[in-house]
Amino acid sequence: MTQAAVSPASDRAQVRNRLTGLLDRAAAGEFPPADGGVEFLGQPAERDAGVISLTGFAVVFADTDPVWIAGQLPDGDLSAPLSPGFLHALGQRLGREPHSIDMLTCASAVLGRPPAELDLTELDVGGRYVADTGLADRSPADRSPADPTRTAVPGTHARIARALRYRDDARVWQADGGIVALGRGVAGRWEVSVEVEPDFRGRGLGRQLASAARHLAPGGATVWAQIAPGNAASVRTFLRAGFRPVGAEALLTPAGGGHGAARSQNR
Repeated sequence: MTQAAVSPASDRAQVRNRLTGLLDRAAAGEFPPADGGVEFLGQPAERDAGVISLTGFAVVFADTDPVWIAGQLPDGDLSAPLSPGFLHALGQRLGREPHSIDMLTCASAVLGRPPAELDLTELDVGGRYVADTGLADRSPADRSPADPTRTAVPGTHARIARALRYRDDARVWQADGGIVALGRGVAGRWEVSVEVEPDFRGRGLGRQLASAARHLAPGGATVWAQIAPGNAASVRTFLRAGFRPVGAEALLTPAGGGHGAARSQNR
């Protein structure tokens, strides 16, 4: 196992850079050696703690003693970092709750605008939830999931509320029958979620919205999606939109926050 000291808040940028490099290489098809290694890091932001597992390799990012983490992971057990027992113990130690273990997928950006026939309209969520609350002046590492300014007002669409709570720089577009949301999640990566209204399902709209995210990502950035494996329809949708599985991920949210179960973005 590889061990790294837990990073204090002042070193969160270093952790984010390390995770960003790991994710960027995975997106390019370059993976760490599949030798059962586990890397221990601090949290890239106060909001984000969890485990990312690639083939034969895992990284645990949590603000706790790496010696304690190592003691919870039996040598040679490749499944241990995402096992229910370890995630529960880690959650207890951090005062957080583990929820679903998601398939982690990504797709490269596509140049140009989304197809005109999709007729996307951007919703005005940034002004209401970022500029008006002063969050625009705060770094991602300082934004806490318990911060009331990250909570959407009553009546906000549930998918939008999740994007605002768990992502920075969130933007949302609406089409006839669905929405697509983009924002910066773990280590600043661009994450997408889509939702299709029941009456519009089965027509390929979900695939169109997921594909649109690849056009909408700023600066040609890779787009990431967390998908609950049990939602086979969502898995098929993202695969058809060009997303590739690269690993699995479990994120832990503050206990009692009331929003943890919604962290998986494509259920």
